[in-house]
Amino acid sequence: METKIRIAIQTKGRLNEDSVQLLKEAGIKMVSGKRKLISAAKNFPMEVLFLRDDDIPQSVADGLADIGIVGLNEVLEKKQNVNIAKELGFSRCRVSLAIPKSDEYTGLNYFESKKIATSYPVILQDFLTEKKIDAEIHEISGSVEIAPGIGLADAIFDIVSSGSTLVSNRLKEVEVVTPSEAVLVANPELSEEKQAILDELIFRIESVQRAEGKKYILLNAPNDKVDEIIALLPGMKSPTVLPLAEQGWSSVHSVLNENDFWEIIGKLKAAGAQGILTIPIEKMIM
Repeated sequence: METKIRIAIQTKGRLNEDSVQLLKEAGIKMVSGKRKLISAAKNFPMEVLFLRDDDIPQSVADGLADIGIVGLNEVLEKKQNVNIAKELGFSRCRVSLAIPKSDEYTGLNYFESKKIATSYPVILQDFLTEKKIDAEIHEISGSVEIAPGIGLADAIFDIVSSGSTLVSNRLKEVEVVTPSEAVLVANPELSEEKQAILDELIFRIESVQRAEGKKYILLNAPNDKVDEIIALLPGMKSPTVLPLAEQGWSSVHSVLNENDFWEIIGKLKAAGAQGILTIPIEKMIM
């Protein structure tokens, strides 16, 4: 019987969409279907288990799932016995303290004897203990940001992405306690066979990540300008130079960061490059 690895991802929401997209970019095709708890991959030894995000750490620790994609904030909050196998770089946010916009913030002493509403009491208590602050934690689920407005709490401790929810509730972010992003977590006691599958998955993910924000560039250059043009082109190791059919000209191939693209293109043209072509990169294998 073929060994398969079971991965837990969030049932719905942005993290679900990003996780499914990552698996797709890693070449893993899943059997689609609505309201399915488990979906099998067609071309990779994997099953996908759909769970609530706050259930994923424990499910991986207990062996219901072998690995999972979940926010680092949930890993820190649940304190389950899982290994962080890979930071994934998407669903970035932060877990922060926020207070009413009209209040003057005087530093961490502001929270002394205050009531703080949160869905992350463990992370908050660890922070308050470390900072020697005596505050009352009021644990609630969902709509934490309305707590000060209805008199339920003096401040909140919650996930912040753009900050627009805070603004709409007349709150301001005053302390970032921990940054968060999606991470790939694993059961620490995977069999050799499942660890090998996880290693292959991580290899594919890293190939996708390396390609992000990269462009493959091809250009034609006079031979007497090749050295000058190569000096402008950072590559994986060094640009590739191939002779063209037309004597005295070469084709130069390299990889650019998209953020540097327009600045470098202008310099390449000024150095004599012609016929510049750029192509998106899907994967980069190192």
